[in-house]
Amino acid sequence: MAALNGNVHLVAGGAEMIERVLEELARTGINTRGNPDVFIREYLQFAVGDARDLRERASTRAIGKKARAFIIAASAMTSEAQNALLKTLEEPSSDALFFIIVPSPETLLATLRSRAQTLLLHENDKDEKVDARKFLHATKAVRIEMLKELLPKEDEERDVGAIIGFLSSVEKELAKIGATSAREGLDAVYRARKYVADKGSMLKHLLEQVALLVPKV
Repeated sequence: MAALNGNVHLVAGGAEMIERVLEELARTGINTRGNPDVFIREYLQFAVGDARDLRERASTRAIGKKARAFIIAASAMTSEAQNALLKTLEEPSSDALFFIIVPSPETLLATLRSRAQTLLLHENDKDEKVDARKFLHATKAVRIEMLKELLPKEDEERDVGAIIGFLSSVEKELAKIGATSAREGLDAVYRARKYVADKGSMLKHLLEQVALLVPKV
Protein backbone atom coordinates (compact mmCIF):
# COMPACT_ATOMS: atom_id res chain seq x y z
CA MET A 1 0.00 0.00 0.00
CA ALA A 2 1.32 3.45 -0.90
CA ALA A 3 1.86 5.94 1.93
CA LEU A 4 1.63 9.67 2.47
CA ASN A 5 4.50 11.39 4.26
CA GLY A 6 3.48 12.26 7.81
CA ASN A 7 0.11 12.35 9.50
CA VAL A 8 -0.80 16.03 9.02
CA HIS A 9 -1.21 17.63 5.60
CA LEU A 10 -2.03 21.15 4.44
CA VAL A 11 -3.79 21.71 1.12
CA ALA A 12 -4.34 25.04 -0.61
CA GLY A 13 -7.86 25.56 -1.86
CA GLY A 14 -11.49 25.31 -0.89
CA ALA A 15 -14.11 22.60 -0.59
CA GLU A 16 -13.55 21.65 -4.23
CA MET A 17 -10.22 20.11 -3.15
CA ILE A 18 -11.91 17.51 -0.95
CA GLU A 19 -12.35 15.25 -3.98
CA ARG A 20 -8.64 15.55 -4.79
CA VAL A 21 -7.74 14.57 -1.23
CA LEU A 22 -10.05 11.57 -1.48
CA GLU A 23 -8.26 10.56 -4.67
CA GLU A 24 -4.93 10.67 -2.83
CA LEU A 25 -6.36 8.55 -0.02
CA ALA A 26 -7.73 6.02 -2.50
CA ARG A 27 -4.22 5.60 -3.91
CA THR A 28 -3.05 4.45 -0.47
CA GLY A 29 -5.67 1.71 -0.42
CA ILE A 30 -8.17 3.46 1.84
CA ASN A 31 -11.82 3.09 0.85
CA THR A 32 -13.17 6.64 0.66
CA ARG A 33 -16.81 5.90 -0.17
CA GLY A 34 -19.20 5.18 2.68
CA ASN A 35 -16.30 4.64 5.07
CA PRO A 36 -17.12 5.67 8.69
CA ASP A 37 -13.38 6.16 9.31
CA VAL A 38 -13.24 9.01 6.78
CA PHE A 39 -14.52 12.20 8.44
CA ILE A 40 -15.27 15.19 6.17
CA ARG A 41 -16.45 18.62 7.24
CA GLU A 42 -16.72 22.04 5.57
CA TYR A 43 -16.65 25.30 7.56
CA LEU A 44 -17.03 28.95 6.69
CA GLN A 45 -14.93 29.65 9.79
CA PHE A 46 -13.26 26.92 11.82
CA ALA A 47 -13.59 27.92 15.48
CA VAL A 48 -12.40 26.67 18.87
CA GLY A 49 -15.50 24.52 19.34
CA ASP A 50 -14.83 22.82 16.00
CA ALA A 51 -11.23 22.11 17.01
CA ARG A 52 -12.41 20.51 20.25
CA ASP A 53 -14.97 18.42 18.40
CA LEU A 54 -12.26 17.22 16.02
CA ARG A 55 -10.01 16.34 18.95
CA GLU A 56 -12.77 14.27 20.53
CA ARG A 57 -13.45 12.42 17.28
CA ALA A 58 -9.74 11.81 16.71
CA SER A 59 -9.43 10.23 20.16
CA THR A 60 -11.82 7.41 19.26
CA ARG A 61 -10.73 4.11 17.74
CA ALA A 62 -11.05 3.22 14.08
CA ILE A 63 -14.02 1.07 13.12
CA GLY A 64 -12.11 -0.66 10.34
CA LYS A 65 -8.56 -2.01 10.15
CA LYS A 66 -7.02 0.77 8.05
CA ALA A 67 -6.15 4.37 8.82
CA ARG A 68 -8.69 7.00 9.75
CA ALA A 69 -8.79 10.24 7.79
CA PHE A 70 -10.03 13.63 8.95
CA ILE A 71 -10.60 16.11 6.12
CA ILE A 72 -11.33 19.70 7.15
CA ALA A 73 -12.08 22.41 4.57
CA ALA A 74 -12.33 25.91 6.04
CA SER A 75 -12.60 29.30 4.35
CA ALA A 76 -11.10 30.81 7.52
CA MET A 77 -9.60 29.54 10.76
CA THR A 78 -9.26 31.66 13.90
CA SER A 79 -5.94 31.83 15.75
CA GLU A 80 -7.65 30.42 18.84
CA ALA A 81 -8.91 27.46 16.80
CA GLN A 82 -5.45 26.86 15.36
CA ASN A 83 -3.93 26.80 18.85
CA ALA A 84 -6.64 24.40 20.00
CA LEU A 85 -6.01 22.24 16.93
CA LEU A 86 -2.33 21.98 17.84
CA LYS A 87 -3.25 19.82 20.84
CA THR A 88 -4.65 17.25 18.41
CA LEU A 89 -1.82 17.48 15.88
CA GLU A 90 1.17 17.50 18.24
CA GLU A 91 1.04 13.75 18.86
CA PRO A 92 -1.46 12.29 16.40
CA SER A 93 -2.38 8.63 16.60
CA SER A 94 -0.34 6.56 14.15
CA ASP A 95 -3.52 5.50 12.33
CA ALA A 96 -4.93 9.03 11.96
CA LEU A 97 -4.38 11.21 8.89
CA PHE A 98 -5.37 14.89 8.94
CA PHE A 99 -5.98 17.02 5.86
CA ILE A 100 -6.55 20.73 6.45
CA ILE A 101 -7.77 22.58 3.39
CA VAL A 102 -7.57 26.38 3.55
CA PRO A 103 -7.17 29.04 0.82
CA SER A 104 -3.63 29.98 1.95
CA PRO A 105 -1.80 27.49 4.20
CA GLU A 106 1.14 29.91 4.47
CA THR A 107 -1.05 32.28 6.53
CA LEU A 108 -1.61 29.71 9.29
CA LEU A 109 0.36 29.91 12.53
CA ALA A 110 3.98 28.85 12.12
CA THR A 111 3.59 26.36 14.97
CA LEU A 112 0.76 24.66 13.08
CA ARG A 113 2.60 24.67 9.75
CA SER A 114 5.69 23.17 11.38
CA ARG A 115 3.71 20.04 12.24
CA ALA A 116 2.38 19.49 8.74
CA GLN A 117 3.42 18.55 5.23
CA THR A 118 2.11 20.68 2.35
CA LEU A 119 0.39 18.80 -0.47
CA LEU A 120 0.46 20.67 -3.77
CA LEU A 121 -2.75 19.31 -5.21
CA HIS A 122 -4.56 20.97 -8.10
CA GLU A 123 -7.18 20.22 -10.68
CA ASN A 124 -6.25 17.91 -13.52
CA ASP A 125 -4.47 19.71 -16.35
CA LYS A 126 -7.33 19.05 -18.77
CA ASP A 127 -9.62 21.02 -16.49
CA GLU A 128 -7.36 24.06 -16.13
CA LYS A 129 -8.56 27.20 -17.86
CA VAL A 130 -5.05 28.69 -17.91
CA ASP A 131 -1.91 26.62 -18.44
CA ALA A 132 0.51 27.66 -15.67
CA ARG A 133 3.61 26.69 -17.63
CA LYS A 134 2.60 28.69 -20.71
CA PHE A 135 1.63 31.56 -18.41
CA LEU A 136 5.11 31.67 -16.87
CA HIS A 137 6.76 31.66 -20.31
CA ALA A 138 4.58 34.50 -21.59
CA THR A 139 5.16 38.25 -21.55
CA LYS A 140 3.30 40.35 -18.99
CA ALA A 141 0.85 41.65 -21.59
CA VAL A 142 0.06 38.14 -22.81
CA ARG A 143 -0.33 36.91 -19.22
CA ILE A 144 -2.97 39.54 -18.49
CA GLU A 145 -4.88 38.43 -21.59
CA MET A 146 -4.64 34.79 -20.50
CA LEU A 147 -6.02 35.61 -17.06
CA LYS A 148 -9.26 36.91 -18.57
CA GLU A 149 -10.30 33.24 -18.75
CA LEU A 150 -10.43 33.22 -14.94
CA LEU A 151 -12.45 36.41 -14.56
CA PRO A 152 -16.21 35.89 -14.22
CA LYS A 153 -18.46 37.19 -16.97
CA GLU A 154 -21.35 39.49 -16.11
CA ASP A 155 -23.75 37.95 -13.55
CA GLU A 156 -21.43 34.95 -13.09
CA GLU A 157 -19.85 33.82 -9.82
CA ARG A 158 -16.06 33.65 -9.75
CA ASP A 159 -14.80 30.08 -10.20
CA VAL A 160 -12.78 29.87 -6.99
CA GLY A 161 -11.74 26.26 -7.62
CA ALA A 162 -10.31 27.03 -11.07
CA ILE A 163 -8.47 30.12 -9.79
CA ILE A 164 -6.94 28.35 -6.79
CA GLY A 165 -6.00 25.42 -9.02
CA PHE A 166 -4.20 27.80 -11.38
CA LEU A 167 -2.42 29.60 -8.51
CA SER A 168 -1.29 26.29 -7.01
CA SER A 169 0.08 25.24 -10.40
CA VAL A 170 1.99 28.52 -10.68
CA GLU A 171 3.41 27.99 -7.19
CA LYS A 172 4.52 24.48 -8.13
CA GLU A 173 6.30 25.76 -11.25
CA LEU A 174 7.94 28.64 -9.36
CA ALA A 175 9.26 26.20 -6.74
CA LYS A 176 11.39 24.64 -9.47
CA ILE A 177 13.37 27.86 -10.02
CA GLY A 178 14.11 28.63 -6.37
CA ALA A 179 12.55 30.87 -3.73
CA THR A 180 15.10 33.70 -4.07
CA SER A 181 14.23 34.77 -7.61
CA ALA A 182 10.54 34.00 -7.13
CA ARG A 183 9.90 35.51 -3.70
CA GLU A 184 7.97 38.58 -4.86
CA GLY A 185 5.95 36.51 -7.29
CA LEU A 186 5.14 33.91 -4.63
CA ASP A 187 3.92 36.66 -2.33
CA ALA A 188 1.54 37.80 -5.07
CA VAL A 189 0.32 34.21 -5.52
CA TYR A 190 -0.24 33.81 -1.76
CA ARG A 191 -2.07 37.14 -1.57
CA ALA A 192 -4.38 36.24 -4.46
CA ARG A 193 -5.10 32.81 -3.00
CA LYS A 194 -5.84 34.30 0.41
CA TYR A 195 -8.51 36.69 -0.88
CA VAL A 196 -9.91 34.92 -3.94
CA ALA A 197 -12.88 33.51 -2.01
CA ASP A 198 -13.72 36.96 -0.61
CA LYS A 199 -16.43 38.32 -2.89
CA GLY A 200 -15.45 41.85 -1.89
CA SER A 201 -11.88 41.45 -3.13
CA MET A 202 -10.73 42.95 -6.42
CA LEU A 203 -10.05 39.73 -8.32
CA LYS A 204 -8.82 41.44 -11.49
CA HIS A 205 -6.24 43.43 -9.51
CA LEU A 206 -5.07 40.37 -7.54
CA LEU A 207 -4.51 38.32 -10.69
CA GLU A 208 -2.82 41.20 -12.53
CA GLN A 209 -0.34 41.46 -9.64
CA VAL A 210 0.49 37.79 -10.20
CA ALA A 211 0.97 38.45 -13.91
CA LEU A 212 3.26 41.41 -13.27
CA LEU A 213 5.34 40.08 -10.37
CA VAL A 214 6.06 36.43 -11.03
CA PRO A 215 9.35 35.99 -12.94
CA LYS A 216 9.41 34.78 -16.53
CA VAL A 217 10.82 31.27 -16.80
